[in-house]
Amino acid sequence: MSMSRRQIQDEDRQAVAEFIEKHWYSKVVMSQGKPYYPHEQDGFIEWRDRIIVGLLTWVREGDDLQILTLNSVLEGQGIGSAMMLMAIEEARRQNARKIWLTTSNDNLSGIGFYQRLGFRMTAVNVGVVDEARKIKPQIPEIGHAGIPIHDEIVLELNLKPSLH
Repeated sequence: MSMSRRQIQDEDRQAVAEFIEKHWYSKVVMSQGKPYYPHEQDGFIEWRDRIIVGLLTWVREGDDLQILTLNSVLEGQGIGSAMMLMAIEEARRQNARKIWLTTSNDNLSGIGFYQRLGFRMTAVNVGVVDEARKIKPQIPEIGHAGIPIHDEIVLELNLKPSLH
């Protein structure tokens, strides 16, 4: 089995676009009411036997690095953790103030995962997913464990702690 985990390269863009469309129901993802096209952004990709098994995309916004997507198609093998640790290291390398992301209110396992990595919940954007459906109607109304999806949770990892 051949395996490669690395930064996304130009030759990966088409495969990344197809992967995003399959796993996110569209080539667009929404965060805080804003559309993003992850296949056009930076990130990390893991290939196994010419199949994408892990993908993380981000966008740099000012002093911050925002995670747009994180997918691992092989749960429990450490792919998501490895990619998040790579992203945290990349944010530090870029001298980012913080790394942050949003997730929907139904993603309870994801919220726990991010908290175990040191992320803190900093906001709940009430109703933002309902509004995002006007731009991206493919967003499901019911998510994990039958939980209705309405809100977005913001999680942040401060990379430059204050001196207070």
